[in-house]
Amino acid sequence: MQKILKKTIMFGFLLSLSGCVGAMPEYKSSKSEFIIFKTPTIKYADQGFVSKADNETKVEIYSSGQALMRLRILKDQVCMSSFACMSKQEFNKKILASSNYPNTLLENIFNAKPIYNGKNLKKQNGGFSQNIATIKYKVVGKNISFIDSSNGVKIVVKGI
Repeated sequence: MQKILKKTIMFGFLLSLSGCVGAMPEYKSSKSEFIIFKTPTIKYADQGFVSKADNETKVEIYSSGQALMRLRILKDQVCMSSFACMSKQEFNKKILASSNYPNTLLENIFNAKPIYNGKNLKKQNGGFSQNIATIKYKVVGKNISFIDSSNGVKIVVKGI
C-alpha cells in the first residue's frame, strides 16, 4: 500500500513538472519588461519577461522574485499558470471576456504586430496605432498598449 502511494505521489509530481504541452522550446529572445495584464477576471502588474521561440511566446510576471503569472501562447492554445491549457477562442472568452476577439489577438499584442488584419492601421514615427470600436491599440518603440474599454481589458508592455 505504501509503495503504491509513493509511486502515485512521484507520478503526480513528475506530471506537474511536465507542464501543459511537454518540453519547453528554445527561446531565441527574452526581454525584461514592465507588464500590466488586466481583465475582468485577472489583474497583474509588475516586472516580467516576454520570451519568444519559433512557435511560442511566453509571458511571465514576477513580484519579489516569485512568478505571479506564466502565460504560454502556442499555435492553437494558451496555457496559463493558474488554469489548464485552453484553445485561444476559449481563452478569449473566459479570460479576456470576449469571444469576438480573433484567435491571434494575444500573440499579436505580445509580438507588437497589428491586430484584426491591420484594420484602421495608422503608421506613426517608430510604430503604429489602431482604433477599432472601443479598442485602442498602440505600438511605439518598445512600448505596447492594448485597451478595450467595453470589455475591461488592458494589456500594457513597457520596454526597459
